[in-house]
Amino acid sequence: MGIFKGIFKARDKPENRTVGSNYTFYMGGSTAGKTVTERSAMQMTAVYSCVRILAEAVAGLPLHFYRYKDDGSKEKALDSNLYRLLHDEPNPEMSSFVFRETLMTHLLLWGNAYAQIIRNGKGEIIALYPLMANKMTVDRDDEGHLYYSYSRSTEEANAKENSTVVLSPREVLHIPGLGFDGLVGYSPIAMAKNAIGLAMATEEYGAKFFANGAAPSGVLEHPGTIKDPARLRENWNSTFGGSINSGKVAVLEEGMKYTPISISPEQAQFLETRKFQINEIARIFRVPPHMLADLEKSSFSNIEQQSLEFVKYTLDPWVIRWEQSLYRSLLTVDEKKKYFFKFNLEGLLRGDYASRMSGYSTARQNGWMSANDIRVLENLDKIPTEQGGDLYLINGNMLPLGDAGAYANKNKKEENADEQVLELDKPNRNGSGRKSPST
Repeated sequence: MGIFKGIFKARDKPENRTVGSNYTFYMGGSTAGKTVTERSAMQMTAVYSCVRILAEAVAGLPLHFYRYKDDGSKEKALDSNLYRLLHDEPNPEMSSFVFRETLMTHLLLWGNAYAQIIRNGKGEIIALYPLMANKMTVDRDDEGHLYYSYSRSTEEANAKENSTVVLSPREVLHIPGLGFDGLVGYSPIAMAKNAIGLAMATEEYGAKFFANGAAPSGVLEHPGTIKDPARLRENWNSTFGGSINSGKVAVLEEGMKYTPISISPEQAQFLETRKFQINEIARIFRVPPHMLADLEKSSFSNIEQQSLEFVKYTLDPWVIRWEQSLYRSLLTVDEKKKYFFKFNLEGLLRGDYASRMSGYSTARQNGWMSANDIRVLENLDKIPTEQGGDLYLINGNMLPLGDAGAYANKNKKEENADEQVLELDKPNRNGSGRKSPST
C-alpha cells in the first residue's frame, strides 16, 4: 500500500488541460468572434435540441435497483431506500426525472455532473441534491486523496457571504464525461466552441440581414454636395430599413443613385453554412440529424435504423457512465457484492408492432418466453398462473432427429425385429426354449 500511496500522491490534480500543453479548454472567445459559454450556446437551437434530446432520454428511462438472488438470478430491491431515491424521488424538492434531467444537462454542458449525498446518523443515504458543475473544483490533498471544493455565493439561500465548502468523495456523486485523466470530464461546449461560435455568428448575420430590410447595405451617391448627410442617412434608414419596410419603392431625387456594396447571402454561402453548422453540432453530441428536424438524408427505410443506432452508440455510453458512477459512489464494499443499478433500454430498442409480434411468436413457439413474459414487455396485465399464463410451450412438430423421417422408420423396424426375437426366445407352455409350430 505504501507504493500505491506514493504513486497517487505524485499524480497531478485533475485539470481541464492536455498533458504538456498550456492550452486550457475553457469557455470564452472563439475564432468567429463570438463569446461561447454554456448559456450562450444553449441559445443556439441545435445545441438546445441536442441537450434536450439526450437529457430527456436519460431522464425518461426506467432506472431500477437490483439485488442478486442465491440462484444467480436478479430481483428488484423494492424494499431498499436507494430504489425509491433513484426511481421515484431523490429529494423532497424534485422527482427522479427532473433530478436526472438536471444532472444530464450539466454533464452535456460542463462535462461533469455532481450531486451531494445526504446521509443519516446510520450512514444510510436519505437524499441526493444536484450541485452546479461550474462551482465545483476537484483537487488533491497532501496525501494525494481527492476532495471536492464547492463555491457558495451570497445569491444562494442561507449563504451570508461567499464561502467554499469542502466535500469528501463519500459525500459527492460525480459523473465525469470524456476526459484525459479519468477523473474530470471536459466540456463538449468548450471543446467545440469554435464550431458553435461559427454557428452563432451565421445566425447573427442572418438576423441582421433581415433587420436591415433583407437587402444588402450600400452607398447613396449624389452628384453634388449634400448639406446634411446625417439627416439623409437617418431618413433613408427610417423609411427603408428593417424587415417591416422591405419591398418599398425608393424614389431618388437630384440625381442620387443607390449602389450596393455587400455580397449577397448566396455568394457568401450563408444558407449552406448554417445547414452545415447544424450537422456539426449534431456531430458533437452524436445525435442523428433527423432528430434535429433535418430529414435531408433520411427516409422511411433508414430512419428506424438511425433511431436504433442512436440508442446503441449515443445513449448506451451515457447510461453506462451513470450506472457505474451510481454503483461506485452510492454502494458500500459489501453492498457492491449484492446490488447493482440498471437502466432499462428495452423499450427504445423495440421495433415496430409487426416486428415485435413476429419476434414474440418465435420466442413463444420455441419455449423460451411465456405469455406473461411477453405481456410484461408490452406493459399488459399478467394472465393468472392457473389459466396458463406462466406456461412455457413448444411446437408439437419439433421432434428429436431420431424420431423423424427415415430415422424413425429405421428405428421402428429395429424395434419390431427385437420384439420378434424376444418373442421367439420366450419359453412355451411345455417348458421348452422354443414355441411349438402351432404357435
